[in-house]
Amino acid sequence: MKLSVIVPIFNEVATVEKVLRRVLAQPVPGVTGFEVVAVDDGSQDGTADILNRLESELAGQIVLIRHDRNLGKGAAVRSAAARMTGDICIIQDADLEYDPSDYPLMLEPIIQGRADCVFGSRFTGTQAKRVLYFWHYVANRVLTVVSDIFTNLNLTDMETGFKAFRVDVLKNIPIRSCRFGFEPEITAKVARRRLRVYEVGISYSGRTYAEGKKITWVDGVKALVTIARYSFRD
Repeated sequence: MKLSVIVPIFNEVATVEKVLRRVLAQPVPGVTGFEVVAVDDGSQDGTADILNRLESELAGQIVLIRHDRNLGKGAAVRSAAARMTGDICIIQDADLEYDPSDYPLMLEPIIQGRADCVFGSRFTGTQAKRVLYFWHYVANRVLTVVSDIFTNLNLTDMETGFKAFRVDVLKNIPIRSCRFGFEPEITAKVARRRLRVYEVGISYSGRTYAEGKKITWVDGVKALVTIARYSFRD
């Protein structure tokens, strides 16, 4: 079974090489093939230079896609989904908030044939989690509850950036959102298709804004609109 790791990247000069090397070094039971599909989403901070070097140095292990300008996470996932060739896939942010060592936890339900997609929850499980912003936690809980009301799922962390899928499933879900609206959109569409959804507890090393965190309250408002929009149509 081949694993495709989707890595959306925008201005992550401090972490991108570390992330990609950790991803490539991560063993996953049941996986015999491996590819990293990295999407440089218009980076302007030196990230592109690092990716160009790694593409040459790690030839055959990294598929590099370049966007001429910053389009957002949803657009990066859409570009990667069109190019990936694996049987299963996982979305790995380039900032190391999510740990590649959790891949076996995330992928086991899919490899065993029990799940079509898996959400990694930052609010369940015994794994270590960095303590950060209270109001981010409140906003996340509100968005998750609203999403659960519309989708009739019982997720604890809809907004998680750590999601895994059977490749044939993700390739057949049209992704319209270009930015962080990807998370509520994909959740709504997974629910509408009555796919088998699992959730597992994961570790989490969240960043502060000083460390490069990008999501803001505006994205939360847009998420509410996205939840309503895609809960009733594709």
